[in-house]
Amino acid sequence: MPNFTRRGRRRISIAALVTAVGLSLSACSTGSAGGEADKPVVLTTFTVLADIAGNVAGDHLQVESITKVGAEIHGYEPTPGDIKKASGADLILDNGLNLEAWFAQFVDGLDVPHVVVSEGIEPVGITEDAYAGLPNPHAWMSPLNVQTYVDNMVTAFSDLDPANSAAYEANGAAYKAQLQQVQDDLVTELATLPPNERALVTCEGAFSYLARDAGLTEKYIWAVNAEQQATPKQIASAIEFVRAQQIPAVFCESTVSDAPMQQVVSATEAEFGGTLYVDSLSEPGGPVPTYLDLIRHDADTIIRGLNGGEQQ
Repeated sequence: MPNFTRRGRRRISIAALVTAVGLSLSACSTGSAGGEADKPVVLTTFTVLADIAGNVAGDHLQVESITKVGAEIHGYEPTPGDIKKASGADLILDNGLNLEAWFAQFVDGLDVPHVVVSEGIEPVGITEDAYAGLPNPHAWMSPLNVQTYVDNMVTAFSDLDPANSAAYEANGAAYKAQLQQVQDDLVTELATLPPNERALVTCEGAFSYLARDAGLTEKYIWAVNAEQQATPKQIASAIEFVRAQQIPAVFCESTVSDAPMQQVVSATEAEFGGTLYVDSLSEPGGPVPTYLDLIRHDADTIIRGLNGGEQQ
């Protein structure tokens, strides 16, 4: 599996972890991953998936995330505690598209079913750098794609817990309606901009799906976050694009330094439009405690920035 890790760190041996936590114990004891004893436990790889899954599950399943708020998902290194928690889950959900480079080893040896929630989504390929030709993993950054995630979760939860399948279908339909509203609002607002200004310029190429589905031209400084990023050539390319298209605002993600993008701002007439969120939710009191908050925040920030509003 291609490795999207941002740091060249030595990987923990997943097999050793499995041995260390004694996975000869029963892997299917409902509730043993920390949930209530009478609810099946669903484990997701990161917080965004956990929130989406929680909206579909309602009160019928206990949904947890392996990684915590703010964790680096691309190159995460599972702990013995993660393996122990996974051994007690009834279902594990991962994003797929090579996002979780550690996941194949993580589930190896676990007698727990897992579902890839991006199944059925048409991938957007990465076109630059060492990852050219691989699928962009950030499919959840499109509200349309997340509706596919929801459908996959409804099916998976109904298979896991058939008695509550009607509830999962109803929850999924209600949540998809909210996702569609975000998509419709974004497209409607962007349609008021001159064609040349309908462009999304970011630090990382994490918005390919949102750009595709919202009718935006995408430009980024680097394709995938790495230890050494933002070369002079990459910054110069972004500057040239912003000047040529007369882009009014540029953006950067919350998990990386915006210093390279500030160089673009200094060299052009563009404003810094604000901070966007991608890989992780915030704590409950933060700016994006849920996925809907995250995608609404990003959509509002993009619209406000491209319309000449103040940065967030």
